[in-house]
Amino acid sequence: MFTWQPTELTPEQTAAVLHPESVFLVACPGSGKTRTLTYKIAYELSMIQSRRKFVIAITYTNRAADEIKERVESLGIRTEQLWIGTIHSFCLEWIVKPYHIYEESIASGFRIIDSHEKEKLLESLCKPYQKDKITHYDCDYYVNDNGYHLICPDNKKHAFIHEILREYFNQLAMQKQIDFELLLWSARSLCKENPEINLTLSLLFSVILVDEYQDTKKIQYGILAGILKAGNGNTRLFMVGDPNQAIFGSLGGYPILLPELINITNLSIKNFALTENFRSSENIIKYFNNYNLYKTNIVAAGKDRSYPSIICYDDLIHRDSLVHEIIKIIRFNIDILNIKPDEICVVAPQWVHLASMTRQLVVNMPEQSFDGPGMVPFARDIENYWYKVSKLALTLPSPENYVRRLRWAAEIIKDFNDIGIYLPKLSSRELLRLCNSIQPIEQDGLNFLKRFFIELLDHLGIELIFFKQLNEHFDAFFDSSTSRIERLEKEGITGIRDINFFRKVFQNRTGITVSTIHGVKGAEFDVVISYALLEGMVPHFNDPDGSDSAKKLLYVIGSRARKNLYLFSETGRSRGRYNMYTPTEVLNSCVFFYSQKPI
Repeated sequence: MFTWQPTELTPEQTAAVLHPESVFLVACPGSGKTRTLTYKIAYELSMIQSRRKFVIAITYTNRAADEIKERVESLGIRTEQLWIGTIHSFCLEWIVKPYHIYEESIASGFRIIDSHEKEKLLESLCKPYQKDKITHYDCDYYVNDNGYHLICPDNKKHAFIHEILREYFNQLAMQKQIDFELLLWSARSLCKENPEINLTLSLLFSVILVDEYQDTKKIQYGILAGILKAGNGNTRLFMVGDPNQAIFGSLGGYPILLPELINITNLSIKNFALTENFRSSENIIKYFNNYNLYKTNIVAAGKDRSYPSIICYDDLIHRDSLVHEIIKIIRFNIDILNIKPDEICVVAPQWVHLASMTRQLVVNMPEQSFDGPGMVPFARDIENYWYKVSKLALTLPSPENYVRRLRWAAEIIKDFNDIGIYLPKLSSRELLRLCNSIQPIEQDGLNFLKRFFIELLDHLGIELIFFKQLNEHFDAFFDSSTSRIERLEKEGITGIRDINFFRKVFQNRTGITVSTIHGVKGAEFDVVISYALLEGMVPHFNDPDGSDSAKKLLYVIGSRARKNLYLFSETGRSRGRYNMYTPTEVLNSCVFFYSQKPI
């Protein structure tokens, strides 16, 4: 049995980990949620007594899955009986791949298209509707049990979008393709029409752990609930998250309440809470508690709890002066307060707000580097074979990266097997050694990767043209990467093609982070600087739950900061032809004794 010292977990964390039945864990920001989840996985793995049992962990991102798995392995626990990944990966590996022959629409085979392919197809289908100002951005959707739901907030466009999506679905069906939402739909349909799938999986899974439950969609709850219900209590549930951070509602995210969860799973589930925040100062916690919609209890418990935090709010500065003010704040925190650059984050509601800001920061602060999810030079398409190979190509060999790269190599070999490329003599270590030996002399990142991929295929004796899926993924990877780089260059981001820029994708952050509010969730920084906090942006102008959504977004922004927090509702942003944006009402009405800017 896996054991630990009393100092490794708090009493709250220990109680949740050791509870023998199902758990619903509400965890405040900075409460050691990931640590708790890691220890629970390690504990459950140590309790397994059959080789046919698995611990299943569902994470919101693949990066989170990698981090948690590495943490479990660092505790000395074997992970052969752990499966961890996103809900889409879970559905693909455990439901759709093994049972797709029972779903008519994908019975004869299927291919998952990446985001770039989806965008291209929708762009072509939107062309006849240009006069109606319909773009592919308007055509995004999510699925629930009762069908698909439009994300576009403009109701006037909905009739046109439905027409476009009907043709979109028809073309996918003709090409035997599905996107990620249709993957969820197929998984749910398979399990509903074939209840023996749920029963089979319930016999294999000892426990299902779900991270960030507040971002889970209803259809995803349905998929997991079917398995749990079929298990009749033999498969347990460990669900953790924070409803105050449920900022993906427009994409279908749903912070389920415990009574409903009990109802759909037929499980006896005990409610636990993590209330100690080990991240932020007491003053930071006091501030973001103003936006605590669910009134969860939060107690400052970290080493920085007594830090004299600077918390500023400026609703008078003009947008033309904003970048210079942010530069002053960054330099003050680095030069005077000795904050490291990689502990500073600049946040705005959308990437469109960040593009110009990032360009100006790069120009005016050449001594600093900047990182951000929107600055990645190629799409992170987790199901693309060549995206997976790129992780090995761009991550330099080192002792600390060895276990991670070995796991990536194993995943690549498995993917090769799945499409009929059998390499029985190729082990993970041998593939790793082979990749380490391939070092194209190219400064252009895309050229480097293309040469790397071709050399790897040559060494393995694989002819790309003979494997349709591999070939399609190859073209999609480079098409989407080229498109992404061109867009970033148009936005003024320089050096994006350089191989060193590519290598940053899989490295820990090294510079100042620039990110959207949604992109920064789950991260933490000493200093957070947020702007464009304007009504119509935070919350979105057509959000039916505007006040609540604004509180959740402000809660996320504030709770990312350990030490200092700077907020801006700048003036001078035009809203339409005659109006101007005004400060976010929820923020502007917050009564708080803000700091005076010390610069």
